[in-house]
Amino acid sequence: MLELKDIRKSFGRIEVLHGVDLQVKAGEVHALLGENGAGKSTLMKIVSGIIQPSSGTIIVDGQERHFANYDEAIAAGVGIVFQEFSLIPYLNAVENMFLAREKKTALGLLDRKAMRERAAAILRKLEVDLPLDVPVARLSVAEQQFVEIAKALSLDARILVLDEPTATLTPAEVEHLFKVMRELRAAGVAIVFISHHLEEIFEICDRITVLRDGEYVGSSTVAETNIDQLVEMMVGRRIENSFPAKPAAKPDAKVVLEVEEVQLRRGGPVSSFQLRSGEILGFAGLVGSGRTETVLSILGAYPAARCKVRVGGVEKRLRDPADGLAHGIGLLPESRKEQGLVTDFSILQNVSLNNYGKYRQGHWFIDFKKELACTEDAMSQVRVKAQGPRARVDTLSGGNQQKVVIARWLNHDMQILIFDEPTRGIDVGAKAEIYQLMRDFTARGYAIIMISSELPEVIGMSDRVCVFRSGGIVATVEGSAINSEEIMTHATTGRVQHVA
Repeated sequence: MLELKDIRKSFGRIEVLHGVDLQVKAGEVHALLGENGAGKSTLMKIVSGIIQPSSGTIIVDGQERHFANYDEAIAAGVGIVFQEFSLIPYLNAVENMFLAREKKTALGLLDRKAMRERAAAILRKLEVDLPLDVPVARLSVAEQQFVEIAKALSLDARILVLDEPTATLTPAEVEHLFKVMRELRAAGVAIVFISHHLEEIFEICDRITVLRDGEYVGSSTVAETNIDQLVEMMVGRRIENSFPAKPAAKPDAKVVLEVEEVQLRRGGPVSSFQLRSGEILGFAGLVGSGRTETVLSILGAYPAARCKVRVGGVEKRLRDPADGLAHGIGLLPESRKEQGLVTDFSILQNVSLNNYGKYRQGHWFIDFKKELACTEDAMSQVRVKAQGPRARVDTLSGGNQQKVVIARWLNHDMQILIFDEPTRGIDVGAKAEIYQLMRDFTARGYAIIMISSELPEVIGMSDRVCVFRSGGIVATVEGSAINSEEIMTHATTGRVQHVA
């Protein structure tokens, strides 16, 4: 159905794809794997006409094609679900799904009824129930992801590219998506599936192609390979254990943060927890269980009904994240591109954000040499791979973008770091680096709260785990109790304390 031959792409003098080959058959799910920056998304943008190859051949259904734009690719039966959402936030789900290809009545008017019925039918097939009449900006991230998927399915694509479609979905939502993918495969659709979750590859895919540094490494059937072999193909080396060894527990460690009586909504559950120096405290639970809202309420960024916070044993009223900064609390948000970075700024500018007072020279001037030296030092500590401090952040891979956010808080001398989904959209090699950085920080006395939807990550990295359900903490587990069965039992059946 799809064949790519010797695809090359250069941006200026830099070649990012070096003669890549790919074959995808009708009625198969084909995994495209590689580290961040390996060239996967660039290759798929070429397939979908968004960017043009420097050289090479694209063959669709036996015919050589040259897509000048996305519309031509759609006309040829190619649909893509982007890693970064392409929805118009102020339009509703139906309007987004049929944008620029609206159905018309015989009089040339918008046929809103037909579009709504078609949208509802696709969402029923996805087994997703979401409001069709509200702007998509008011939908959850997972709901927006399903609107993207439904939009691609509405194209009746014969070749469907899914770029990290499961990154924001719960396990149940992922299974719904896989069910739809199996139905599409049975109908003869060719699916290219990009994911950093290798266990998903073995559950849903038929064949695999691996890229590394813009080059074709090899292809294989799923049955003929295993996770260790794939990781070695992707990163060029074996990763024996992604998770660093946990240090011995220190019961006398200083309590650096105490949160008492945090209540997200009136009548809802009331929770309390402590964070100790040198530990990673995991926040686990299903999507919507209140993990992120709880940490945002601590920082004054979420309007909780009540929240009492002590930092270093002293009660503080944090009215907004700026107060959190002033008391040594830094947040690495779930959406690093929207909330953690200014992507068209340089690394230097991003690391210096919120902290220009550090470089003040006299009353009006900035010591640029000091700013550069501090940025280079922070980049070195977290091992950012870039051309230099003045490289634009949007040219970096996802893992290196996450490291830039970490570098900012190191430069800001934060003592408490909150990591919200720290490795979402990051490849296995970069994950191992982020995990080691987190352990290096705690060895230096930093304290970390880690919110994660990935159970292996929670289990492998946390010294203690607070399990959330329905807006509150239902259990705190540690030691041998940090296992998937214990955590999921609490997350799905735990009782929370509600008050009037």
